[in-house]
Amino acid sequence: MAAPTMFDLAGQVAVVTGGNGGIGRGIALGFAEAGAAVAILARNQQKNREVLGELEALGVPALAIELDVMRRRDLRPAMEEVERRLGPVSILVNNAGIAIGRSALAYEEEAWDRVIETNLTSCFLMSQIAARSMAKRKAGKIINIASEYSRFGSATVAAYSASKGGVVQLTKSMAIDFAAHNIQVNAIVPGWIETDMTAPIKASPFYEEIITRTPAGRFGTPAECAGAAIFLASRASDFVTGSIVWVDGGYAIR
Repeated sequence: MAAPTMFDLAGQVAVVTGGNGGIGRGIALGFAEAGAAVAILARNQQKNREVLGELEALGVPALAIELDVMRRRDLRPAMEEVERRLGPVSILVNNAGIAIGRSALAYEEEAWDRVIETNLTSCFLMSQIAARSMAKRKAGKIINIASEYSRFGSATVAAYSASKGGVVQLTKSMAIDFAAHNIQVNAIVPGWIETDMTAPIKASPFYEEIITRTPAGRFGTPAECAGAAIFLASRASDFVTGSIVWVDGGYAIR
């Protein structure tokens, strides 16, 4: 069934980093269902192939490129390949991210650098590359995936929290900077979402604490994150920029 015109992404080219699993996969498939051509940029070739097959089954042009966003020299060539094969990129989702959990007292410099480079620096560099292309056409959408930990502290994921806090502030700053080029920049803050990464939590006492705190009384799904992303990628959000959209079942307000 075709998407309502306001949310129709036909003719758009979307790039999703980390698009081969979890929230990234959900957003990539949601974009395809809304009619966009979709490129996923992620490290695992096997998972890339699987999601590429799912995208192609939805009848849209699709592409999967093996990419580690920590490898700065590979970012521009990857985006150039997308534009060469699918067309000018009009939507970018910075979803690739990692978390390394341990006390700040025990954190190694290398671990800190990996988290910041993956979660924050790549977000900036990918956005810069995409925005330079979008600015030529005076149109574009950049969507950054932040985290509840951009608001809350944690004794075990200091680097992750710092990186995602940085993503939120980067989103606001780029929204102001890129507005002159008609590029909207927004962020999604997912709550606890059903993914492979969160699956082990269901076996821990923390799971009941999460459910109790979440007014919706459950984990969310990647498809529910995709709904917010489609809005932010579509013309329905042309006057929305610098916004932080919480997709968390109310977790942050309780």
